[in-house]
Amino acid sequence: MSSTPVPGVDRRLFLTSLLGAAAGVTGLAGCANGSAAADTRGASTAPLADKVPAGTSLKIASYQNVQQVQFRLAKIDLPFKVSSWVNTGAGPDVINAFRAKSLDLANNAGIPPIQAYYQGFDAKIVAIDITRKPNYLFATKPGSDIRSVAGFKGKKLAFSQGQAQGVVLLRALKKAGLAYDDVRLVPLTSNQFLTALQSGQVDIAPLANSQVPAYLQQYGSKGAHVIETDVVDLLNLLWAPASVLADRAKAAAVAAYIPYWAKGQVWQYEHPDAWNEEFYVKTQNLTLAQAKGITDLANKPLFPPSWDEAIAWEQETADLLAEGGFVKKFDVSSLFDHRFEDIAAKAVPAQYRR
Repeated sequence: MSSTPVPGVDRRLFLTSLLGAAAGVTGLAGCANGSAAADTRGASTAPLADKVPAGTSLKIASYQNVQQVQFRLAKIDLPFKVSSWVNTGAGPDVINAFRAKSLDLANNAGIPPIQAYYQGFDAKIVAIDITRKPNYLFATKPGSDIRSVAGFKGKKLAFSQGQAQGVVLLRALKKAGLAYDDVRLVPLTSNQFLTALQSGQVDIAPLANSQVPAYLQQYGSKGAHVIETDVVDLLNLLWAPASVLADRAKAAAVAAYIPYWAKGQVWQYEHPDAWNEEFYVKTQNLTLAQAKGITDLANKPLFPPSWDEAIAWEQETADLLAEGGFVKKFDVSSLFDHRFEDIAAKAVPAQYRR
């Protein structure tokens, strides 16, 4: 893919608009000097404690209260206190919460840890779930005649550099043989995508499978539709600030949380009817038919005992961003804390290990 800059778009403007002034200025200053804090990186080698010390607590991200619903339905009780469940999910928001020390552990895709590194913020990946099927579909604005990724040429595409949706778009463009200067990337965060589609600000936006039914119900009759691809975002992960993982008690709590995180996902996958009713219908106000449409597309959770595939994928993602000048090229191995590598896999039945 061409590394020609996107016409009329400055890479730093992308970062500033997506990451917020406080985080963005700090990160960009470091990157402008070509010193993305690489020399201070390094996962802790201190052995993990066998038990969580009494009084330990964590602040954990739970977007739309997914974790609480999972744990309630699966009858899971954590062996430590969650001082707050933080309703945040977008990568830029998570990074800002990490910086503010209002969040200790979050669930994201592979791109936010890359973005955090580029900003000079030290955080590590502690658990991996592999996703083999697409989690996103490309939705068109109402009245669009675009029918394939090849049709994205010359169009305005919603692009969130710091989120999974962004890398899915870049991978789709590369697979279709489109260069960055063949399209116009419009810098937005994912929570702005629906409004941008509805208003015609963009021609295309990658929407999560869970967003598509409601969007098509509202705009399908006006010519909006989706374009399916086989492009996946491989990584669903847990990550935490290095400062949290350097705290022996908190690191033990993170290690204790990982098996329950994995088991919660397995429970959700194995009980789609209950999940449809208790989560999508009761908390997201979807119809049962819409909920079933989403769970039919759900990925089987897969927790690899080895992170080799995940590291290779993360490196490909970072290199793809570097090709376009969005980040500096770097070795992503520093993003993984291998003390936690096999914990999730050991917590689930063999059919969920990969």
